[in-house]
Amino acid sequence: MKDRDVTVAPRGVLRGMREVPGDKSVSHRAALMGALSREGVEVEGFAPGADCASTLRCLEALGARVQRRGDRVRVARGEGPLGAAAVLDAGNSGTTARLLCGLLAGQPGTFTVIQGDESLSRRPMRRVVDPLRTLGARIDGREGGGLLPLSVRGTSLSGGVCTPGAPSAQVKSALLLAGLSARGSVTVAEPLKTRDHTEILLEHLGVPLRREGTAVTVYPLEDLPGGTWKVPGDFSSAAFWITAAALLPEADLTLPEVGLNPTRTGLLSALGRMGLDYGVTDLALSGGEPLGTLRVRSSSLEGTVVDAPEIPALVDELPILAVAAVRAKGVTEIRGARELRFKECDRIAAMAEGLRTLGAEVEEREDGWILRGPCRLRGGEVDSFGDHRVAMALGVAALTAEGPVRIRGAACADISYPGFFEALSEDTAG
Repeated sequence: MKDRDVTVAPRGVLRGMREVPGDKSVSHRAALMGALSREGVEVEGFAPGADCASTLRCLEALGARVQRRGDRVRVARGEGPLGAAAVLDAGNSGTTARLLCGLLAGQPGTFTVIQGDESLSRRPMRRVVDPLRTLGARIDGREGGGLLPLSVRGTSLSGGVCTPGAPSAQVKSALLLAGLSARGSVTVAEPLKTRDHTEILLEHLGVPLRREGTAVTVYPLEDLPGGTWKVPGDFSSAAFWITAAALLPEADLTLPEVGLNPTRTGLLSALGRMGLDYGVTDLALSGGEPLGTLRVRSSSLEGTVVDAPEIPALVDELPILAVAAVRAKGVTEIRGARELRFKECDRIAAMAEGLRTLGAEVEEREDGWILRGPCRLRGGEVDSFGDHRVAMALGVAALTAEGPVRIRGAACADISYPGFFEALSEDTAG
């Protein structure tokens, strides 16, 4: 992925329709489930970004059968054992690395090494390695398994109850994948409910599963059933357009077939409290996931408070919520989001620096921000810090600024949303 800078100019009216890429979280999981299924999983609308491409490359290296034609992807179990010996490159994708740990830990007789790029090699892995070890997983790496590269020696896993120290859908999903090949049932009891795409997909495929409150239990299964469906549009990608339409004058934007899983749509709840003018129509299900058409209009926003219990449902949308907050009337406080310190970059620090450069009033806290508005944003030059969500959030901020904004390292948007900045500059008025 070549690095590049992008300059975003202020714009006037935002109208019409905008389609967003397929959901990244669902796409990762569909591919991983396919690798455990002789029948195979085939989906339309597979996410086009670099992260999901990393998952497909890793699965192919493990011996899974992978076919890709545009946005249609089919993954099925290969003839031999999954990953008798392989070195896997997860690129920049934390989801790929962490979920592969769960997928491979229970494959006896196999040995794999998972590595990643410079950014991913700094991100914490102990949060998934330690719970897997309680099931008997044999995983090692730098700092005792805390950092990539990791070696995974597949073995026969025991069942048991796992209680992750912090809410994490990636950790939960890795443990559930491991549970499918364990000797007994595996229960994951979370402190707070996190996104449930893995559970929904398992249920959609007909895999036995029990949910009780924030606890999920899976049972050993030799072969997963397969299936075919369409992946909903990625809500995290739609979040940038939702916020842009809310902030720009006379906006009226329609976003069709967007995923509306309630464990992902916390941004709508937060912006709704702030005064977002939006509606939802055409509700349906695809692959067990709810989706619908969102219509968003220019809105008069006021500040709000977002606290820890809300964070799991909007953790990826917090950078763009910070942009909405500095343009809203009054004070917005976002707390309980220390997890942002450990993403592709320190998103708390990166967004504080970027928004301050553009003239916003932002107070950085250890676990979030205090943001005061409405601020008049000026043009300038800001840094993405190699983080796709920071780059795109600052791109939306630039739409409302009084002059052009240059975003350094904007190519990182291709991790989740190839073509985002091109789409941002397109004329959608009409």
